[in-house]
Amino acid sequence: MRYLTLLLITFLGTQISSAQINEFGIFVGGSNFIGDVGATDYIAPKQLALGAIYKWNRSERHSYRISLTFTDIEGNDRDSDDPSRQIRGYEFNNSILELSAGMEFTFFDFNLHNEGNVSTPYLYTGVSVAKHDNFYFNQDGTIVDEKTTSYAYGIPMAIGYKAAISPDFIIALEIGARYTFSDELDGSVPDAKEAIEGRSFGNLNNNDWYTFTGITLTYTFGRNPCFCPG
Repeated sequence: MRYLTLLLITFLGTQISSAQINEFGIFVGGSNFIGDVGATDYIAPKQLALGAIYKWNRSERHSYRISLTFTDIEGNDRDSDDPSRQIRGYEFNNSILELSAGMEFTFFDFNLHNEGNVSTPYLYTGVSVAKHDNFYFNQDGTIVDEKTTSYAYGIPMAIGYKAAISPDFIIALEIGARYTFSDELDGSVPDAKEAIEGRSFGNLNNNDWYTFTGITLTYTFGRNPCFCPG
């Protein structure tokens, strides 16, 4: 968290000193979870996801960006196509707060100072960290709250399409998956070492995933960037 906070401060400090084109706005969409509990559909948003996003457009083809997103993730074995999960019948709901930072690459030049239609597909990747509560399942399927929190680090991978709807506003549709280096989000691996034996289940070689699907609306500000005429 300390390094990601420093990264945010660096981004903001750089944009103030160089006065590049900036974007700040909101994300609204849905999320779904892929792990050892519930269905394994990769794009099936069920829970509301809300967030804030900031971008520094370094050139016509790439931008640095940082976002903060809140959502609930859930899993219900009865929604799975796997008969063994349906029989087991586990279900959970967990809240996560994710901080993500990285780089966005556009397929075509995206210059807000050009006349006419300004739009392009894009890709995004970087690093992410999600804060979540810890819990595990008893053998009867009841949940035991560990009363602790952990941080799931991951790699965000997103594809989207953005377009300028005015000189000041940009709208984008984005679908993104997060691969995490954790197997604790769904309670399949307890955080407490003394609870791991006898309480872990599922495929311990596969870590948890979650996805965001939604739209962003950002407001642009700052003078013309260096890749534009003055």
